[in-house]
Amino acid sequence: MATLTKKRKAAIAKFDGSKAYSIAEASKVVKEITTTKFDSSVDLAIRLGVDPRKANQMVRGTVTLPHGTGKTMRVLALVTPDKEAEAKAAGADFVGLDEYIEKIKGGWTDVDVIITMPSVMGKVGALGRVLGPRGLMPNPKTGTVTMDIAKAVTDSKGGKIDFKVDKAGIIHAGIGKASFDASKLEENANELLNTVVKLKPSSAKGTYVKSVTLSSTMSPGIIIDTKSFN
Repeated sequence: MATLTKKRKAAIAKFDGSKAYSIAEASKVVKEITTTKFDSSVDLAIRLGVDPRKANQMVRGTVTLPHGTGKTMRVLALVTPDKEAEAKAAGADFVGLDEYIEKIKGGWTDVDVIITMPSVMGKVGALGRVLGPRGLMPNPKTGTVTMDIAKAVTDSKGGKIDFKVDKAGIIHAGIGKASFDASKLEENANELLNTVVKLKPSSAKGTYVKSVTLSSTMSPGIIIDTKSFN
């Protein structure tokens, strides 16, 4: 068994690990137990009562966090020349098409979001083996394959995240930084959770939100009371 460090012991002593906290309470606690020297990410782990192996129980969506993620998102817009000015004006970090497709084929994936147009998905689709495992493949369902390039870029830069339930039935998503005010973490968490609840598949039976845990980088997890979400 791993030996607990002094910092971890101190963090565990600051809250009751067996208690289910409200989001407001947990947002305050997570700031108190974060001890990293850098600005830690704050994450939610939402375990759902679904079977991701069944297509009709897949939970996937997007949400724009009211206070952003605290992370500077690097956006690549794979667009035709007539859309390049629009993408640049909206704040895309990289704009182009064929040259970036070749870079990606060579292994370059130094971006957080890729936005493209329906008309060039034939070219972009060939990058599936590189982009798919990294979660970078554009998808109409997440708003990253669209003709409204400016809006997609602005949304991505402004705190829009996409989430997807994994094979274990859990959604992992970052909702901010430890430097955020507790109230901002609370509002971001509520926005994500309310969006996940709205996406409940009609075929999912029993308890939908089984558990929710809030944590920061290297901190213990804080159990969230799920009554209000079921």
